[in-house]
Parts: sequence; structure tokens; C-alpha cells
Amino acid sequence: MTSETPFQGATPVASADPQAADWVRVLAHYRQPDTARSVFEIAVTLFPFLGVWAACFVLLPVSPVLCAALAAVNGLFLVRLFCIQHDCGHGSFFANRVLSDWVGRAIGVLTLTPYDVWRRSHAIHHSAAGNLARRGIGDVMTLTVEEYRRRGWFGRLKYRAYRNPAVLFLLGPAYVFYIENRLPLGQMDGGWRIWTSSAGTTVGALAVLLVLLWFGGLAAVALIFVPTTLVAATLGVWLFYVQHQFEVTHWDQPEAWDVHDAALHGSSHYVMPGWLQWFTANIGIHHVHHLYSRIPFYRLTEVLRDHKVLAEAQRLSIAESIACARLHLWDEKQRRLLSFAEARRTYAAA
Repeated sequence: MTSETPFQGATPVASADPQAADWVRVLAHYRQPDTARSVFEIAVTLFPFLGVWAACFVLLPVSPVLCAALAAVNGLFLVRLFCIQHDCGHGSFFANRVLSDWVGRAIGVLTLTPYDVWRRSHAIHHSAAGNLARRGIGDVMTLTVEEYRRRGWFGRLKYRAYRNPAVLFLLGPAYVFYIENRLPLGQMDGGWRIWTSSAGTTVGALAVLLVLLWFGGLAAVALIFVPTTLVAATLGVWLFYVQHQFEVTHWDQPEAWDVHDAALHGSSHYVMPGWLQWFTANIGIHHVHHLYSRIPFYRLTEVLRDHKVLAEAQRLSIAESIACARLHLWDEKQRRLLSFAEARRTYAAA
């Protein structure tokens, strides 16, 4: 970042660039998936994932520590499987929607994420991201400065606890993937498909656990299943966080909110090393994804190659993203996220 930049965390699109809505027509040219490429991406993710778990079984009686370490590393492959499931949910991974749905449901057993439940909440997230009146489903809870100030001491304490990094990135992921995903309490109006998805995924996950117990006992669950799924859950929640929780993100009241502006300006371009970009299936190119969610992840790099303005927009480095964990409140006046300390200094006298 240059010294003239008055903010940290992401580089916005210049005002002279095309309007956000105009990008939809441009990006439509990248929406067509390649079936062979999609099958290949599944193969180079699923087979290594299963292979690493097999290696963990071999290591388990020899070196439990190495077994657990290898299982934790395998969380990276599980993150990539989740990203493929994510593309299936958008109908972008295969041209055949039925095939996409069933591949997504099968992967959901490994990611502990009921596909139809997640697809519904994620669709709401895409349709409401950045809209202050539609927070609460598929997003990280974010209060405005004024909302926080209006809360009593207990309400503030609860919000501070929720936004604590230990809760957001350690306890939270474990709760969401091990407990919350087992019962779609927030989507009871979704009909039989939601309940079937939740129950079916849970039954499938239990079957995986029973296989692990049969061949490796409790040690296999504790040293293979838990490290893999917990690392994947933590990384997944972190990625989701930095995709929208950076200093110059985009929130508006309904009357001023526009879905395309929110997609482009409220989603980051998380710049990662090549190997990490591969494991996260280009999900860091999130501003393009939100502009046009039907683009398969393996074509997102084509967009950046062809459109320099998008390649340079909303860039967020790993070092800059770490600082985003201290941001907690949206300031509607300054139009940026503040830390609790910044909000207190700015509005203490107000």
C-alpha cells in the first residue's frame, strides 16, 4: 500500500472503471464449465484426500503425532472439496444441474455440510450481501457503531465475545460444522428437502465415523477425523471472514443498496501464494465470484487475465488480512469497519 492510501486492507475499483452492473454482461462469457476439467478437478482433490487418510492409518500405530499432523494437513484437501461443493451449489461446476447437486451432496458428507441447507443459506447471502436490513443468514454478524452503542452492557459483552478471534476462528467453526449443521434450525420453513439434506448428511458422516472406528478405533477418530475436519472448518471460516470483513468493505441501507455494487466493492480479492490459491480453488477471487457466481472456479483466473481492472481491484494480502481480525463495527458515517477501540475514540464524546 502506498503512503497516500488513507485506508488499509483492500484496493478499491477506481471510479472511472465500468459500473458494477456492466460487468455482469462481460463476465457471462466465462460461465460455461468444461465437464472434463470439472471431473479432473474432483479427481485431483478427492483421491489425494483419501490417500492421505490411508497414509494416516498406516502411521497411526507407528507415530500418533505424525498421524495427527498429516491429518491436519489433509484439511487443505477438504477445503478444496468444500470449494467444489460450493461451485456445485451455484450450478457452475457442471452444465447438468442434477449432476452438480448430487456431486455436491456426496461431498457434503465429507465436509459435514448438508448441501441443500447450505445452498439455500448461501443463495440468501449472495442476494443480500452488504444490505444492512438483510443481515443474519449466511454471513458473519456485524453491527453498526450506532447499533452497538444502543446495546446494554450485556448485549455489548455478547457481541464482543462473538467477535473475539478465539470464538470466530476456533470455537465457532467447531460449533458450526459439528453441531449447527446437524439441524437446520434457522431454515425450518425450507420444506422436506432441507430436513432430508440435513439428516442424510448426518447419517453419511456417521457412516464415515463408524468406518474409522471399525478400522482404527477411537484413536482414528481423534487423530485423523478431528484434525482434518477442524483444520478445514477453521480455514473455511477464516476465508469467508476476509472475503467480506475488510476495512473498506461495502454496506448500505436498503434504499441505497445495489446488489452489483455490493458484490464488487464488498468482496475482497484475497491474494495468496499459488499453492494456497490451488487448495482454496481460487475462492480468493471473491469479488468476481460475487459479480457472477456461475463462473467455475477454474475460470476465475481467466477473468483476471483478461480484465486488469478486476485483477487490481479489492486486493488483500495475507499480511493485511490478519489485521482485519481486529475490525468489528461498521461506521455508516465513515463507510468503513472500525475496531472497538477506534469506535470508542471516535464517538466517546458524541
